[in-house]
Amino acid sequence: MKRLYTPWRMAYIKRNKKPAQGCLFCQKPASSDDNEHIVARSAYVYLTLNRYPYNNGHLMVIPYEHVASQESMSEDALTDMMVTVNRALAVLRRAYNPQGFNLGANLGTAAGAGIAEHYHFHIVPRWSGDVNFMTAISETRVIPETLDNIYRELKTIWHDMYEESE
Repeated sequence: MKRLYTPWRMAYIKRNKKPAQGCLFCQKPASSDDNEHIVARSAYVYLTLNRYPYNNGHLMVIPYEHVASQESMSEDALTDMMVTVNRALAVLRRAYNPQGFNLGANLGTAAGAGIAEHYHFHIVPRWSGDVNFMTAISETRVIPETLDNIYRELKTIWHDMYEESE
């Protein structure tokens, strides 16, 4: 039998679970940044950690407006989204020095969207060898840092790079 010890997950297991009502991505910005791991907010979008990351530092850019596809977004919102993506890339480069990135969106359930009704854009840092035997054989991702630590580091770097200059 294989065992993977993950004591940091106990807080998640014990948390007060409330039945989901409405769109998670619409509700998320109403909570505190710290509770929801929102790294940054802009006029049309917010930047948040993915709760179920593919890799360390996996971020999502999410429009405040409830739309299923980027085709429904205004040009101003699309521009804001891409500026936020560029800034997130710079923050991730400073924090983790990744060797590459996967960028993109899954439009529709058939394309793999977990929350298909609310468009969101993924930014996944990548390193050579980040898909190791755990992923290939055990179908298990290993994230070497807690979401809280990742959030604090990225939020600090974002603030240093962008909010102090504005």
